[in-house]
Amino acid sequence: MSAEHMHFRAEVSRLLDIVVHSLYSNKEVFLRELISNASDACDKLRYEALTRPELLNGEPNFKINITLDKKARTLTVTDNGIGMTRDELVENLGTIARSGTSAFLDQIKDKADLTQIGQFGVGFYAAFMVAQAVEVNSRKAGSAESWTWESDGRGEFTIEEGDKAENGTEVIVYLKQGEDEYLNAERLRAIIAKYSDHIAIPVYLENEEKPANRANAVWMRPKKDITAEQYKEFYHHVAHAFDEAALTMHWRAEGKIEYTSLLFVPGMKPFDLFDPKRAHSVKLYVKRVFITDQAEGLIPPWLRFVRGVVDSEDLPLNVSREMLQNNPMLAKIRQGVTKHVLSELNKFAKDKPEDYAKVWENFGAVLKEGLYEDIEHRPEVSKLVRCRSTAGDGLASLADYVGRMKKGQESIFYICGESVEKLMRNPHLEGFTSKGIEVLLLTETVDDFWPGALGEFEGKAFKSVTRAGEDLGKIEGEEKKKDDEKPKTPEASADLIALIKLTLGDAVKDVRATDRLTMSPVCLTADEGDLDIHLERFLKQHNQIRTPSKRILEINSSHPLIAQMAKRAKESGAADNLKDVVWLLFDQARLLDGDPLSDPAAFSERLGKILAKLMDA
Repeated sequence: MSAEHMHFRAEVSRLLDIVVHSLYSNKEVFLRELISNASDACDKLRYEALTRPELLNGEPNFKINITLDKKARTLTVTDNGIGMTRDELVENLGTIARSGTSAFLDQIKDKADLTQIGQFGVGFYAAFMVAQAVEVNSRKAGSAESWTWESDGRGEFTIEEGDKAENGTEVIVYLKQGEDEYLNAERLRAIIAKYSDHIAIPVYLENEEKPANRANAVWMRPKKDITAEQYKEFYHHVAHAFDEAALTMHWRAEGKIEYTSLLFVPGMKPFDLFDPKRAHSVKLYVKRVFITDQAEGLIPPWLRFVRGVVDSEDLPLNVSREMLQNNPMLAKIRQGVTKHVLSELNKFAKDKPEDYAKVWENFGAVLKEGLYEDIEHRPEVSKLVRCRSTAGDGLASLADYVGRMKKGQESIFYICGESVEKLMRNPHLEGFTSKGIEVLLLTETVDDFWPGALGEFEGKAFKSVTRAGEDLGKIEGEEKKKDDEKPKTPEASADLIALIKLTLGDAVKDVRATDRLTMSPVCLTADEGDLDIHLERFLKQHNQIRTPSKRILEINSSHPLIAQMAKRAKESGAADNLKDVVWLLFDQARLLDGDPLSDPAAFSERLGKILAKLMDA
């Protein structure tokens, strides 16, 4: 059968070009990635062989061989791991960074800063930095067929039946001219010692008897024996990443259940962080034997950005992935790991607030999912929350906010919207800003949900400033006045309120005077028992609710326009004379809240009438 010619996806070809020509100044990392892939393949076969020992084909010792052919100018990395079928070769090697590739390319305007590409796990393709062509021969364990994949990295690849006799994968790198250093055994030995010393599979160079790496699990070594560089390279291996980890967590849990964890918080955010198909990438080992990197119960979904290894001494070695889902031991490990990660993150936030701010920027939206998904850990997660606020440009913790609350203030005020810039211009903030009352500015989708789920922090309830009924006069130490001492609504304002109610009818739930506005004439608020305005809009957009709640129109009696309207409201024919103005103010309030006009034609007509009157005046 002749070889099939297939094209990489269009965006993959673009990304491959970036990888080959502009990605790294340090080309030697291509060998690290090929060794890491080979190690993973061996780990996967070791697990499968627990229940299907025949897959080992009489070869129980896993190893990686690197051989050189100076005459042919090839470097070959061979493993005796799980191998790949034809479809797996096409899927795994014909698609770079299955999710997020287009999003990544859209964000790159030039090639000035490409170090972030490492988060895509494109390690195999790093071989093209030094290769004029790459050939992959692979045979899946348990299969009688083998396949050969080949590409020059310029836009297409071929695949055809191969003749590999043993299971595993062989990657042949045909080196470019000028890359002779990778044909030097001593140079390769130094690279292996630098990047792959922690790999638990022995790496043999030129079939030597002694491995070129120490070949023991780095997470099982004492912390004092591991250098910062070794932690860094293990992170690169286990996360298939090229960035620097923001936080390294290495500990051993002892007691009723014993396990060792070596976990990392990445320094960069992957573009598929919110992909529904994305799961965590923490690898589960049992007594140094790889079990799975997709154990659902090992890490809560809201910690899915964490990378690393958990190695259990107590789980049975022959545990199946299906049995893991309801395993009580795994549940206890999950609880311990979650508690430790939260503790380390809180310590990190306290000791290195600037570094933690970067972690929060990358993963805060995911952590906030824990506020409404995980009741047990909600108190600890809430300590990690950081928000923008009206108090300044920096991030504020909830404890910071509570510590700055005004005398008489009983609530943590917040507002949800699309961006900090837009929220700062929102009329709902005017009264709070004028009194120096801090308001949290929340701009992520998850922010619509977690304040209600959390409910309170240090005894202070969360309250959206878009809700009606807040008496700002009692804040800053002013005692609440008795009912008979409260200033009465001026008669003119009462007349105007009645006129507005009559004009708008069922379009609003109520009309009230307010002290929340200082510059704007009107705004719309949600009644105490109704959904927050921004949350309701989100649910409506996603077809979760059909009929939105009616809002309360609040008017600023001190605004010049409202004052003039109040005078005119007492005159004969006021209802007809002010009708267009009332509707325009209502539409203005809707627009400021981000709602579309219910009748743009009517809005345009009314605006035209009023402008014509002004021109005639």
